[in-house]
Amino acid sequence: MFQNNPLLAQLKKNLHAKTPRVEGIVKSTERGFGFLEVDAQKSYFIPPKNMKNVMHGDKILALLKVEKDREIAEPEKLIESFLNRFVGKIEKKDNKLFILPDYPFLKDFILCRIKKNCIDIFETGDWAVAKLIKHKLNGNHIFYAELVEEIVKANNPLIPWWVTLSRHNLERKAPTIEKDDLILKDRSDRKDLTHCNFITIDNFNTKDIDDALFIKENNDGSFCLTVAIADPTSYIKSGSKLDIIAAKRGFTNYLPGFNVPMLPRNLSEDMCSLNPNERRPVLACRINVLKNGNICNKINFFLAWIKSKSKLSYDNVSDWIEKTGSWKPETKLIENQILLLHRLCLLRIKWRALNSVLFKDSLEYRFQFSDTGIVEDVVVEKRRIAHKIIEESMIIANISAANFLSKNLGFGIYNTHTGFDFINAENVVSFLEKYNLKFTVKEIITLKGFCNLRRVLNILSNNYVNSRIRRYQSFGDFSITPGPHFALGLSEYATWTSPIRKYSDMINHRLLKSIINKDKNITKPSEDIKLRISEQKRRNRIAERDVSDWLYTLLLQKKEYKNKKFNAEITDVSRSGIRAKLLENGANVFIPALFLHPVREELIFSQETGKVFIKGILHYKVSDLIQVILSEIRLQTRSIIARLDN
Repeated sequence: MFQNNPLLAQLKKNLHAKTPRVEGIVKSTERGFGFLEVDAQKSYFIPPKNMKNVMHGDKILALLKVEKDREIAEPEKLIESFLNRFVGKIEKKDNKLFILPDYPFLKDFILCRIKKNCIDIFETGDWAVAKLIKHKLNGNHIFYAELVEEIVKANNPLIPWWVTLSRHNLERKAPTIEKDDLILKDRSDRKDLTHCNFITIDNFNTKDIDDALFIKENNDGSFCLTVAIADPTSYIKSGSKLDIIAAKRGFTNYLPGFNVPMLPRNLSEDMCSLNPNERRPVLACRINVLKNGNICNKINFFLAWIKSKSKLSYDNVSDWIEKTGSWKPETKLIENQILLLHRLCLLRIKWRALNSVLFKDSLEYRFQFSDTGIVEDVVVEKRRIAHKIIEESMIIANISAANFLSKNLGFGIYNTHTGFDFINAENVVSFLEKYNLKFTVKEIITLKGFCNLRRVLNILSNNYVNSRIRRYQSFGDFSITPGPHFALGLSEYATWTSPIRKYSDMINHRLLKSIINKDKNITKPSEDIKLRISEQKRRNRIAERDVSDWLYTLLLQKKEYKNKKFNAEITDVSRSGIRAKLLENGANVFIPALFLHPVREELIFSQETGKVFIKGILHYKVSDLIQVILSEIRLQTRSIIARLDN
């Protein structure tokens, strides 16, 4: 008698409408239960029985209910699945295929099938790209996936690279090249500078050499620096097939052990690379640097032919300048070039110390591999004087390009950094007062004031203060109109010195060449291309970090590291522990709360201040040096758990 009863249907509808609902993101835990995060401040408990119908990261609509005096979220509707296209590891069992998604909080294998047009054969341990096609919250009794393509076979030493690149949907191979791509298309008049003593300074194994330098000292003691940059746009027409590929890639993707180039290797490592004793087309800039370190306003950009006289290495040049080792320049002419470049470098470092921002010397960590691609060790590399010579020369060149573009066009691809926004500036001023450093908001939101702040902090040399100030700073960005770069301490900055490796530099090359050729109706770069370049840069950085994390877990699981003590620096404080960097090799480790103090209620982790308190007393803070021992290497999540060496 109740079937099709309109009153009952209306009653159900009213009850359904009155039941409160919330929308949020599912966050799972290792103990089976989860939370529905509605915003940064509010979350609701999801019981283990309900977590079986959702996955970590799913965006869902949930009913709010009360069970045992506790408000819980009961998943009702899937808004957006966390898994769509994903990568995972295959397991074959009873002639059925399963895939384990490669995400830390997804620990269950998903039954899967092979897509019809996929010709790959899958075995246990292989890695694949898959797509989730059935979700429990959509009325299905299981999660179900479809295998789209194989990434790499089991036990292949390149698994960390191929899986990471596939996860971020990044290219794994160099672009292919066609015969027409090797033909010089730019027939513009070029100055013949092949007689000049240009030199290049790079790493020993660098193949894509994109900058060469030639320097003279003027009679008045100033320097005349000519920066010659490889010219791939003389081979690649705007809008061509290869240009579209380069625009999509955005950058050469540098990963530990190898790179995935933006351009075909025939161009980037041969035809365009400024290899020694090879005649190459370049875009060049002649810049005068005065005796006080200022860059002369008269800047000359032009097209030229050069022939590098020698490929030098950072280590050899640094050794020779520092009077160590046995290497010496081949000729007096090359020796003179190094000496003049060294003097210019010191002059500009002195100028920037007074007028802009100096970089703090930092350590770089480089993985070493066996012939078969197995990670064997990590070596520490410091920025030496030869690195600084090239760095200062490129800064001069990029300042000059920014000024030239602004003066002649008013647009280009500029590198910008806005320092602090108003709210963060207030936080900085308040924080610095605790250290008797008196600044005003009005002061530090200006370029001059920001530079002054950085110089004061350099003198203070307090790593903790520096780490807190960095948290308040904005991130670097790209802009199609001129803008300041606070982190460099410069009013404008536009890179053009790496067109083999950066598409943004190729864009600036074309703009600079248009000015040289006095072209009319020069097209301004679009906001869209700027955003795509910025996004690609972000993805490349994440991929580099992910590969590094994977390699560290493979390296540190070796026996010799089991009970070894490491010196480490605390880099961050989270809600559940502290993060630190091993100074010996650069690996990032996590120290859980349990390893800091046995009573969790007596621990306070302050993410805002970067400090850890035990019973109200400060025990640890960001920048502190500690000793740790590795506790657990989690290969599946690529994380390293450490404990304090008490």
